[in-house]
Amino acid sequence: MGLLLLFTSTLLSSYFHPGTVVSAQALFTIKGITLSIDPSADVTRDTNVTLRCHAVVSSSGQEVLSREYTIYKDNTVMYTKPSSTSEYLLYPLPEARVSNSGKYKCKINIEGKQMTSNTEKLTVSGLSKPVLQLNTSVISEGDELMARCSAPGETGSFYFYFYEDSKEIQEVQVQSNQAEVKFRSSSVGIHRIHCAYTVLVKPDSFKSEESNAVLVSVRELPITAVLEINPQHNIYEGDQLVISCTINNFLRSSEKVLLYLSQGNRLLRTGETKVNHSMVVRAQEPREFECKLEIGNVVKTVTKTISVTELFSVPTLTISPAEVFQRDYMTITCRSESYASEKLNKNELTYSLEAAQNLLPKGNGVFHGRALLNDFNYTCKATAKGIVKHSNTLLVHPKVHVSPPKISVLGRVVLGQPFKILCKSDYGDLPINYTLVKEYDQLSSAIVKQQHKEALFTVTISKTDEIHKYMCEAKNGPREGQLGRRLNSTVTVPLSDTTLTVLPTVSDVSEGNDLYLICGVKGSPPVTFKWYREGSEQPLFTTMSEKNHSDYRITSVSKEHSGKYFCKAVNPANNVVSSNTVNIEVRLALWKKAVIGGFCLVVVAVLVVVFVLCFRSKRGKMNKAAVSVWSNRPPEDDAASDEESSVESNEPDVEYTEVVHPHPVDPARVPLRRGTDTVYSELQNSPHGAADHHDYGSVEYAALNGEQSEINHYHPEVNSYPDLPEPVD
Repeated sequence: MGLLLLFTSTLLSSYFHPGTVVSAQALFTIKGITLSIDPSADVTRDTNVTLRCHAVVSSSGQEVLSREYTIYKDNTVMYTKPSSTSEYLLYPLPEARVSNSGKYKCKINIEGKQMTSNTEKLTVSGLSKPVLQLNTSVISEGDELMARCSAPGETGSFYFYFYEDSKEIQEVQVQSNQAEVKFRSSSVGIHRIHCAYTVLVKPDSFKSEESNAVLVSVRELPITAVLEINPQHNIYEGDQLVISCTINNFLRSSEKVLLYLSQGNRLLRTGETKVNHSMVVRAQEPREFECKLEIGNVVKTVTKTISVTELFSVPTLTISPAEVFQRDYMTITCRSESYASEKLNKNELTYSLEAAQNLLPKGNGVFHGRALLNDFNYTCKATAKGIVKHSNTLLVHPKVHVSPPKISVLGRVVLGQPFKILCKSDYGDLPINYTLVKEYDQLSSAIVKQQHKEALFTVTISKTDEIHKYMCEAKNGPREGQLGRRLNSTVTVPLSDTTLTVLPTVSDVSEGNDLYLICGVKGSPPVTFKWYREGSEQPLFTTMSEKNHSDYRITSVSKEHSGKYFCKAVNPANNVVSSNTVNIEVRLALWKKAVIGGFCLVVVAVLVVVFVLCFRSKRGKMNKAAVSVWSNRPPEDDAASDEESSVESNEPDVEYTEVVHPHPVDPARVPLRRGTDTVYSELQNSPHGAADHHDYGSVEYAALNGEQSEINHYHPEVNSYPDLPEPVD
């Protein structure tokens, strides 16, 4: 049980304490490890340096723990040592060198548990002076020299450098502190030889000072190269030159001898003991000649430069005119600016054009003809005394005449508003000068210097027919400008004078009719028309028309359509115009008027019938009860009575009075009636104011119900009613 508890505690301790080691004998932990550099991290060469690795370990028992120390330099293992007696590890670096510089750290390992120290950088400064040794101090020209350069006491990776007269001649990389090289001296004479080295300590490098200097004497061999040129002076172009390259003080040797004769970079001849060459000299050729001798590793050279007078200069080509157009005449002239008059007659110098079929000679060096349609290269050849010289190539690029320009407008032309006119030719070499012309008067110009560009001009017109007066002129050369066609473009006239017409007329708008609101304007179509009703911002109807007018139809109008209407119009000129406002009053329909009129007539007719019926009823009663009272006048016949009544005279006026009779007592005599009977009596006033009681007879009125009217004349004795009261005035 105790062992189980101990094992459990050991596991827990190992889990919660990573630096603790548990064993059956003892428990331990590595508390820390450090690395230090003595005496300092920055030391000079030959200083004794010690790396001290110190690990602190805690243990629960007295048992000796087995430890392993490892020293690293730049992450590379330098030293490993097991130890069981001390917490320190000392790693000495006696007489430190630059190669010992680097980054160091140490690591401890106890029974599988490890810990690494911090990193410390050691810097060692100072290198030993290199030593140079030569196998000899005197050599002959072409002999090899062996040199050895060493870095006493230094270690590491080295680069050794060898110098002759301060010029580096060789570089060698070795892993030891010395290097040997062989080389030949560059020239005859006394030369100073020295060396130096560099120690590589990644990522840095350290270079030493210069070594001791050793002088070397190089003796010249008696053999030399000889170069001869004839003639040597007053050499003219075209003269014959004889050149020889030979050897002087030649001693037979086992080594091969070679001679090289060259002019500039051109090798003329080669040979072993002597080289001869003959040539015609030309001014444009190199004037330096070289004779080179090679024998073994020895090289001897000699050079000479001659002075050559030019017989005539290289011809040049000129063209007239400077700008040539296709199929236009041109002149090309070939001339040498100078020639040696003491050696050459001017007439001896001739000129010709190569491959120029389109041009004919007009004199020595003058050629005339028409330019081709495409580019052409011309080369002139000048010839005299066997010397031929060619001019530089002249590229003739015939320009293309500008085509008549096309004229157009950019965007839409609106009367009274600025717009842009475009001028552009289909072809023609740049630059092109475009001119805007109006009725042959030049207005303005523009120069186009880029391909696919056109000239833009801004103008304004006040009349529609003014648009056709504009033209474009294009010019790109001395010729007269090309005049294009007249401008032909549609001119948009801004809208004006908007009117709103109503059909039928405003006074004739009745319910049920179709109403037409016709909106008309002056200006260019297409026109967009919109109809509005006051009080609403949204249009009632919108349409586009290719005419100057359009209509909005309202079918079967009613009272709800009464109101104020107006229209707006807009065309591509973008000016919105409004019409006058029309007040529309929708009247009653005709059939409604007829119904109302008919109803009124029916009412009137009913009233008339009622009145007639009432009147007839009263007349019926009057026929039975009415009594007419007349003044005392003898009765006459009906005709005479009628005549007297119709003639105006000074007779007294006749008055009528209503006499009310009481209902008769005897029903047998008088029919039974309700109400009162009205009887009209005719009374004649006398001129003296008293009633004239002449008897004119009684008058009875007929009923108006369609019966035959009667006038009954009653005799007083028959129609007298004794029960009636006397007539009164």
